[in-house]
Amino acid sequence: MKELICKNIIQLKPYVAGKPIEEVKRQLGLKEVIKLASNENPLGPSPKAISIVKKNLARINRYPDSNCFYLKLKLAKVHNLTPECFTIGNGSDELIDIIIKTFVEEDENIITAETTFLEYEIISKVNNRSCIRVPLKYHKFDLEGIEKKVNKKTKLIFIANPNNPTGTYINRPELLHFLAELPKWVIVVLDEAYDTFIDVDDFPFGTDLIRSRRNIIVLKTFSKSYGLAGLRVGYAVAQPELISFMERVRQPFNVNLLAQLAAEAALDDKDFLEKTRKLILEEKNFLYKKLRELGVNYVPSVANFILLDVGRDGCEVFKEMLKFGVIVRDMEQYGLSNFIRVTIGIREENKKFLSALKKVIKR
Repeated sequence: MKELICKNIIQLKPYVAGKPIEEVKRQLGLKEVIKLASNENPLGPSPKAISIVKKNLARINRYPDSNCFYLKLKLAKVHNLTPECFTIGNGSDELIDIIIKTFVEEDENIITAETTFLEYEIISKVNNRSCIRVPLKYHKFDLEGIEKKVNKKTKLIFIANPNNPTGTYINRPELLHFLAELPKWVIVVLDEAYDTFIDVDDFPFGTDLIRSRRNIIVLKTFSKSYGLAGLRVGYAVAQPELISFMERVRQPFNVNLLAQLAAEAALDDKDFLEKTRKLILEEKNFLYKKLRELGVNYVPSVANFILLDVGRDGCEVFKEMLKFGVIVRDMEQYGLSNFIRVTIGIREENKKFLSALKKVIKR
């Protein structure tokens, strides 16, 4: 059978998603399980999004708007850009795939960090493109190290800012200096999936750079702060010429009708967004305090998750936590053997997580 499969696919290690609540309940016979593994919104979806979805269920016999016209119009107003600066995807994963297919030739390469969102490397390999990975430096993207790897065949650089799974970020002076040093043929993709949770003053929002820099693409998502992970909708922002070529690659009807409507409604729900941000920032400080009391080291985060150094096999800690009905994320795929990542939840969930962690690390 292997003779039928592309060589790059045979060698591919697929992405391993966080365990679903239902699976853990079924496997371990538990009645109550909390999931703090996939950086989802603990408050659920935007209420306005829920309302619009319910009202439009009877319309799902019709194809959605292939161009996401009204969602682009609303995004343009939010970001003070034109609708031509946007393309919409079935989550950021699809947009990463579209970007690679649009801009990277077979003999060209892609650069990213060694410890970052796994899909940059996985989707590069699916498309049979070379992906060069540079180790992090103090848990941050090493921009100087990345710059040294750039050659005439480099076409894309993926930078998760804030970075997943570390929660660290590249500041404005660092990014501007890096961009100024890059050759003109290199496109930088800034993945800002966790932009809502930024609580620092020197974060360089990519959409502020779009007007003056033609070789930047910014990725955003409705999965995290807006609570629409199950509907799969994200978007890319860039100068219209870049977007026009990405639109040639994008499949028609890639974003379903309900996802489009929910995303439009979520953009109007500013109260929900602020409530989400306030909760995450408050609960992050609560977790920091309790983790220090437990003597657990962590990486300071500007996202809605925290990377913890548990001082032992993170996979074993992950498995032990499951027995207490708490799903976190082990970092084996990321090469961080002594770490776990926990999503910041509501107070009740965070207390349950801390209680389970205390029992597990003292064993």
